Amino acid sequence: MELIIKYFPDLTSQQLEQFSKLSELYKDWNLKINVVSRKDIDELYLRHVLHSLAIAKVQEFIPQAQILDVGTGGGFPGIPLAILYPETNFHLVDSIGKKIKVVNEVVEGLNLQNVETTNERVENIQGTYDFIISRAVAAMPTFVNWVDGKIAKKSSHKLQNGILYLKGGDLSEELKGFPKAQTILLTDFFEESFFETKKVVYLPLKFKKK
Repeated sequence: MELIIKYFPDLTSQQLEQFSKLSELYKDWNLKINVVSRKDIDELYLRHVLHSLAIAKVQEFIPQAQILDVGTGGGFPGIPLAILYPETNFHLVDSIGKKIKVVNEVVEGLNLQNVETTNERVENIQGTYDFIISRAVAAMPTFVNWVDGKIAKKSSHKLQNGILYLKGGDLSEELKGFPKAQTILLTDFFEESFFETKKVVYLPLKFKKK
């Protein structure tokens, strides 16, 4: 929790309570349905919560915005961002039912009113969103194909509507077909060594290849 307060010092008492509950909820559910590795569960706030919140350092979400979290797994990055932006609408999608089961239990345990969940492949999800967020579920060309047509055309944020993707390592090969992609280093925001190779890739709506 100290890590979260360090980088997000203006949290409300309710947000602090919700963030503090995450550890207990995930440790409890992870014993029943393994969605977070044992190593990672001990560093939940660094490897999952703060990592998810890196997206907020790149783009703050406005009230009533629609955000789609693709391949949310155990609820990352969607749940930490939903705590941070209680007036923004988050739709968390995963094709694996047991993962969505855990997400639903965590959402209920936190009493999050701004989260919808769906157990489905993203290609079958209807509707459009201001931003599509995810954490390294596929190479960018594959991911872009999955979410084709799901980004709303009217933008209301500082950044144009698009994809905000948490990735790591050398991305030059998979991004070479996307000249509009912007890569933001997480070391610009966080000093912990875990973030040395981590990035947010921002791909605006008009991300078609050359």
